[in-house]
Amino acid sequence: MNQLVFIQNNHVVTDSLTIAEMFGKEHKNVLRDINTQLEYAGTEFSQLNFEPSEYESRGKQYPKFNLSEEAFTLVVFSYNTKEAVQTKIKFIQEFKRMREHIKNQEQQLQDPVELALQTALQTHRSLKNLETDVNYLKDSMRIDGIQQKAIQSSAKAKAMQALGGHETKAYKDLSSKVFRSIWKEFNTYFQLPRYGELPKAKYDDALYFISKWRPSTTLEIEIEACNKQEKFHLV
Repeated sequence: MNQLVFIQNNHVVTDSLTIAEMFGKEHKNVLRDINTQLEYAGTEFSQLNFEPSEYESRGKQYPKFNLSEEAFTLVVFSYNTKEAVQTKIKFIQEFKRMREHIKNQEQQLQDPVELALQTALQTHRSLKNLETDVNYLKDSMRIDGIQQKAIQSSAKAKAMQALGGHETKAYKDLSSKVFRSIWKEFNTYFQLPRYGELPKAKYDDALYFISKWRPSTTLEIEIEACNKQEKFHLV
């Protein structure tokens, strides 16, 4: 049995003689089928996929065709016996094997410098993608328990400062209101449902925000009035 496919001008092809032998047909009948497909397929496809050639037998030259995989598929499309289908599968496998063989050869013949540059570029891209993933994880990770406690302590200290200390009347009457005000503004500023959802990347910004927080004018007046009432009663 002849080789099913071979390389011609850097293309994987088979020929009409091999098709005739493998499918148990006379060569003249395969040529007839090819000519039918040439008529149906049109000039452009035919020129790209059917190559007229010749072979020698007993000192004489006879016509044959070299066929691409696409041309082969068209010609044998109507060969549908069980044996023919099994033969088609063998051809398809050989076309695939030969394409992979050419691809591997091209890679082996590739300029070592160019190959090294391509490898370096792929490595660089992989590292950039990894860096992007790491940065995304850093930005999306939530603050831990220690950081939450630090934010709570800063907010408590700021509230105590605004209320005038834990022994004032404002602390007794308005501490809940002040804390609600702090966390409402905090969550609004950082666009959070609750402060525990703060990303780690925003931790320093959170502490800075709390350090700059001040009661609203209305709340500040309310605190002052509350503490003045206490002083008035003490007098």
